[in-house]
Amino acid sequence: MPIIYDELMNAKQEGLTASYGDRETMLYALGVGFMRDPMNADELKFVYENNLQTVPAMATVIGWGKGSTLARSGINYLMVVHGEQRLTLHKPLPYAADVIFDERVVGVFDKGPKGAIIVTEREVREKSGDKLFTASATIFARGDGGFGGPKEGAPEPHPIPTRAPDLVHECDTRVDQAFIYALSGDRNPLHRDPAIAKMAGFPRPILHGLCTYGTACRAIISTVCKYDATRITGFDVRFSAPVFPGETIVTEMWIDGAVVSFRCTLKEREAVVINNGKCTLAG
Repeated sequence: MPIIYDELMNAKQEGLTASYGDRETMLYALGVGFMRDPMNADELKFVYENNLQTVPAMATVIGWGKGSTLARSGINYLMVVHGEQRLTLHKPLPYAADVIFDERVVGVFDKGPKGAIIVTEREVREKSGDKLFTASATIFARGDGGFGGPKEGAPEPHPIPTRAPDLVHECDTRVDQAFIYALSGDRNPLHRDPAIAKMAGFPRPILHGLCTYGTACRAIISTVCKYDATRITGFDVRFSAPVFPGETIVTEMWIDGAVVSFRCTLKEREAVVINNGKCTLAG
């Protein structure tokens, strides 16, 4: 079924609810690689209930599976890839909360034979009414172009400086990391089942894109932020290539005041896996 532009632009859901607690907060941190060294006192606060601090990137899994704004969009999900992820934090994420969120489609762009770009936005607030964060995701529906919608207007990527990076940090990933990360919500078998991965054209399961996203956040927390995750107020990326569990993610960072531009490559092979990264810091 082809995309019906006006119908998709009106797609939304309101008043959805979700809850999470310290268990989910600690599990997420483990899933993106915190506490590889059990003696690292700086990382302990992300995985231990004493003075627990939340990884900001965890916002992308809060309420995972709740809502189906694109369920009747008509897109071919076998041809869909996650293109971009944007996050604005209105306050530091608590380690436990009951939340209410609204989700809507904010843009649909026709790229013809290349496919369609669909941008969704999720606004999340605490039950008290305080705004918690706004998350925006861009998906690229490779099999659904040519529906007659606008061709221009999709979000522009953040430019990476041309100078040498100010910081470079390596983060390992475990060969079983996708199994740990999947427990935070995304149970897509592509990331765990070798047979499904081969059907999708990969030699073996790939790491979740949002796990790579969280690993990049871990790199900036442990360097620029000096383990104070509350400094991060925004985290935007463009996904450009998959990671295989066990590979080493190398994050290059450029610091310009309250903006950290970043890009992620792999140590083991030539590939840019995250590009056009922008981390915004408070103060």
